[in-house]
Amino acid sequence: MTTWKQSDLVAVRAAIASGVRSVTFADGRKTEYHSLDQLLAAERVIDAALQMQDQAVSGVVRRRTPYYRSGL
Repeated sequence: MTTWKQSDLVAVRAAIASGVRSVTFADGRKTEYHSLDQLLAAERVIDAALQMQDQAVSGVVRRRTPYYRSGL
């Protein structure tokens, strides 16, 4: 499992903005994406992972309880 850093997200967003398909991450890995769709997917994955890391550090846990109506 990869631990993402904020700089990784910044690098991916910079690549999207400039149209470049290769990104060098904070740990030295260099990845070349085949399309803009793959870059956008990588951005979503990294952003979600960073949000989960922030929630784990802050201790905020959100739970949802479903509510059902019987319709009667």
